This record gives sequence, C-alpha cells and structure tokens, in this order.
Amino acid sequence: MPLTDVQRIDADHGVKVVPDLADYDESSPDWTEAEYRAAVDGSRSIVGFWEGEPGWVRIDDWPYNEVCVLLEGAVALADDTGNRLEFAAGEAFLIPAGFRGVWHTLQRTKKVFVGIVRDEEK
Repeated sequence: MPLTDVQRIDADHGVKVVPDLADYDESSPDWTEAEYRAAVDGSRSIVGFWEGEPGWVRIDDWPYNEVCVLLEGAVALADDTGNRLEFAAGEAFLIPAGFRGVWHTLQRTKKVFVGIVRDEEK
C-alpha cells in the first residue's frame, strides 16, 4: 500500500459522526460529542478522534472493547457498584465490551480511540 493510504486521525480528517442520543440509555441534557472516524477496510473495528463537552451518558452494555488515549481534558467512568476511575490528558485505558456504567466528561476532552467489536457481533 502506498503512503497515500495513511490516514490522519484528528478533527480535520475522517468521517464526522455525531452519535444519536437515543443510542444511550440515559444522558445529561448538555451532552455534546463528535467522532471523526478513519476508514478501516475489511475490519469491524472503529478508529478515530473524539471530542466532547462536559456532561455524561449511561451505557448499560458497552458495545465493544475500546482503547482510549486522552489528548486533552479529563473523564471519569463509574460502574453500577459505585466504583469510579478518573483519567486525564496523557493517560490511556481500556473499557471492556459489556461494561455497565456512566461515562462522565469532566472537562472539554479530546481522545483517540480504537473500538474492537466483540466476536459474537461479527
């Protein structure tokens, strides 16, 4: 493959996707986000750049294994048992498929992410 097939991953490149709030189990009234997805041929993985404003969404079944690398801002994940983890710019983490809980965007945040679809969804 030629160098022309290499893709930048940022807000100026990729296909802009604004997830439908109906896809979430609950969300704060001020929830705002956008993804800029790279094209990944022959794969059910999702790769892209994401940005969001402070707010939260509840997801009762995280749809894929997601690796997140925070470039700016801060987020927190809270599970149904009351446990909470916070992450800031420069940190990376994995959210396992099937996670139940709340994603809190604490500050305006930018991240690069890779979502790996579960085998049973292929």
